[in-house]
Amino acid sequence: MSEKRTDTNQAPSADVTRAWINLMRAQQRVLGAIERDFKDAGMPPLGWYDVLWELARAPDGRLRPFEIEERTLLAQYNLSRLIDRLEKEGLVERRTFDDDGRGRWVMITEKGRSLREAMWEVYGKSIARHVGAKLPEGDAAQLAALLSKLA
Repeated sequence: MSEKRTDTNQAPSADVTRAWINLMRAQQRVLGAIERDFKDAGMPPLGWYDVLWELARAPDGRLRPFEIEERTLLAQYNLSRLIDRLEKEGLVERRTFDDDGRGRWVMITEKGRSLREAMWEVYGKSIARHVGAKLPEGDAAQLAALLSKLA
């Protein structure tokens, strides 16, 4: 049995359009709920977690800014301001690696690792509440498989 695919030169089918609308609505609602959970817990926004997570799992806890941009959904101009803020809070450090001082690493600090872990306590429960509680495990696995086709 072969899968039927939509012709990319034509308008999307009603089902494809409905899938897109539902995906966007679900993303907005869940992200909004997670951001509220962070705020209620006195935590910084989700973007902070994303950057700290990528740095924490990187070799030696460091990445170049363009690597962080590639691994997150943050635009370069937003990322630069966020890294400035994280550095001001002592969560990351910038270090140069080129002789001419142009190449820079962004490195997570111990304080940054601690905050990321504290944020995960809120984030993990939030994911369970806003996603896991609404999807049986089999549905969650199926959704993950379907979404991986888009990623």
